[in-house]
Amino acid sequence: MSGIEILQIWIIAFFTLALFSFLYKDNPFYRLAENIFAGLTTGYQVSLIWDTVIIQKLWDPMMGGQWWLFLPGLLGLMMFSRFSPKISWMSRVPLAVVMGITAGIFLTTQLHGFVLPQMQATMNTFVTAKGFADYFLASLIAVGVISTMIYFYFSHEHVGVLGVTAKLGIWFIMISFGAHFGYTVMGRVSLLIGRTQFLIEDWIGTFSYIL
Repeated sequence: MSGIEILQIWIIAFFTLALFSFLYKDNPFYRLAENIFAGLTTGYQVSLIWDTVIIQKLWDPMMGGQWWLFLPGLLGLMMFSRFSPKISWMSRVPLAVVMGITAGIFLTTQLHGFVLPQMQATMNTFVTAKGFADYFLASLIAVGVISTMIYFYFSHEHVGVLGVTAKLGIWFIMISFGAHFGYTVMGRVSLLIGRTQFLIEDWIGTFSYIL
């Protein structure tokens, strides 16, 4: 192991321990690591957007004859009017365009990518069921989908049968949130295990080379 590799490992270990130090309390080492991480991330994102969006998708095509691209470029420049109170109203135009286009695309993709496939999958569970257990699970899925949708139906007061079904939907929602939370925790624990292995195997292993 070369000296450069040992130095790299020690730098990584320093920032790892500095971030872990927040578990005790806020301190200058944690703030240093946090600010460096935020700065590096911001710098990388700015350079990435400049190269992949402004240069490759705006400037180069305009130089190639697609002059009409100056319109989205102009909308992008209008976003910077937020820095001047006198002309900050101009930023509302590109924001409205972005929100309108995004909402239209989002609704279409959500409908075809999630709503319709989920409806089809919910009905297919009864078609592919072969035994009591399969039919029970298919019924449970159907009840969960319907009760959850009724919970978000706010055009009528949740009383009577509608109220009972909405309360059942809350249970399914909480179970879903719990499962997602558990999955997130498992992912974070996996990252923690990776960092711990790095400190034990790589960082502490460098002491033998130093000594």
